[in-house]
Amino acid sequence: MIDDKVKVVPKTKEREFGGLIGTFFLIFLLPATVYLLNFACNKKRCTIMEIPKLPSRLSFFIDLQATYIFLGWFFFQAILAIIPFGKLAEGQPLRSGQKLKYRCNGFISLIISMVAFGIAVYYKLPVTIIHTKFFQIMTAATIFSVSLSLFLYIKSLLIPQDKLAPGGNTGNHVYDFFMGHELNPRIGMFDLKFFCELRPGLIGWVILNMAFVYKAYLDNNNVFPPALTMCAAFQIFYVADALFAEEAILTTMDIVHDGFGFMLIFGDLVWVPFIYCLQTRFLLENPQNDMYWYCLAFIAVINLVGYYIFRGANSQKDAYRRNPHNPALAHLETLPTSTGRKLLVSGWWGICRKPNYLGDLLMATAWSLCCGLHHVLPYFYPIYFLILLVHRCQRDDVICRKKYGAVWTRYCQRVPYKIIPYIY
Repeated sequence: MIDDKVKVVPKTKEREFGGLIGTFFLIFLLPATVYLLNFACNKKRCTIMEIPKLPSRLSFFIDLQATYIFLGWFFFQAILAIIPFGKLAEGQPLRSGQKLKYRCNGFISLIISMVAFGIAVYYKLPVTIIHTKFFQIMTAATIFSVSLSLFLYIKSLLIPQDKLAPGGNTGNHVYDFFMGHELNPRIGMFDLKFFCELRPGLIGWVILNMAFVYKAYLDNNNVFPPALTMCAAFQIFYVADALFAEEAILTTMDIVHDGFGFMLIFGDLVWVPFIYCLQTRFLLENPQNDMYWYCLAFIAVINLVGYYIFRGANSQKDAYRRNPHNPALAHLETLPTSTGRKLLVSGWWGICRKPNYLGDLLMATAWSLCCGLHHVLPYFYPIYFLILLVHRCQRDDVICRKKYGAVWTRYCQRVPYKIIPYIY
């Protein structure tokens, strides 16, 4: 029998994102940023130096058909997620010692979704409505994410202590609402955090890109624009890779440590699909027809190098976590810790502490380079992503320093660079 004291999640003492004031403003700032960036980048201009003129018609933002499209998409992905095909994987141990099970069929869901889109195109269904009603669908996603956040926060006030998140348990309603009060909200076996992390938003990003490419194809006399097509292909491959290695997300900070609140819900359902498609939407409305083939080839090389680093680092880490005694990994050096876990200090993870972040940044830069060098706004994603990854590094450092103590100091001396070797 497990001691009840072990089950109690202690109150969160350290607050992130500026505490109560910072998270309060972020609840409004994040949606405003999504709208501002998409308004600022259109056919007429793509700059943040001018304040965009907002449409006065409410119908530009809210539309019943667009709401049905979003809800239909969300529940279509939910149905695919609960169908019993794909691997059943175990998560990391909880405070109670329990390990939750997760259905990993995201890659199959992606293939089904892409095939469904292809069938819709073949039968000449109006898939370009995704572009036409882009802002209305975005509003529907925003309203849904706020509603889901409120529902889950109210639900979290009624659950046992052992189910609370260590980072969102301050007792302050605003802060806990933003960070997420419950660690793993579930409906039976259906894990909402795991589902939203990789399904409706990430696969939705793919479908948005496919819709943009198809519209450009129609507008360009049935010819695929090279820069847009290549950028979309890079991003679709990126998503496919993430879903193919879906089980790896079970060891990430989002799943293991963070509660499922507004920060992750809005990020998964709105920020990811409607910000990450900024480059492809820019290329649809501002074609880069003057980009030479050798420029595109150079961009492709940057993307491939980034992917090589990203996948190599992640695969090495995942392989070691699954079986540290694998003979193929015998050459890797480690530092033992008091928790029983070992920290990799050679291979990819001896180059810097987050080599996967380095690969991610290179790929993000390649996507923006497809948009040319005349506009800054399409580079928002790699700039924001760099800030996000630096912040994640800092969060991880605080958590690991508490967890591993003096061993973490030795690790930092052994692997001094965080993301970019010899620079940072």
